[in-house]
Amino acid sequence: MGKRRELEKRDGLRFRCQAVVDRFGTKPGYRGPPVSTILLRNVIDASTGNLLTDHLWFTTGKWSSGLVVGMSFQFDARATDYIKGYQGHREVYDAPVSRDWKLERPTKTVIMREETV
Repeated sequence: MGKRRELEKRDGLRFRCQAVVDRFGTKPGYRGPPVSTILLRNVIDASTGNLLTDHLWFTTGKWSSGLVVGMSFQFDARATDYIKGYQGHREVYDAPVSRDWKLERPTKTVIMREETV
């Protein structure tokens, strides 16, 4: 996955998005139990229909309750940047660190329809 240019153009802005629930998963929690996650695909700008990114991972929360795999829904979120890649001290990893964009703080979830998976 390359840079998410459409999200980069909207850095810091909050706007309405639409996406399809692809699957649920977990990731390790920092000094705690695993954290539940949700993978969204075909994330578009709800007002223009322009594709923002082919996929995004989020941590689940109140905003995602009631969502199931295959469901299309809309939500508000803010575009922001983050640093991706290994940033630890071990020199074993030769992965370059780069800047990418994501959506954060999803709210106002409205279910549109369920798609056939």
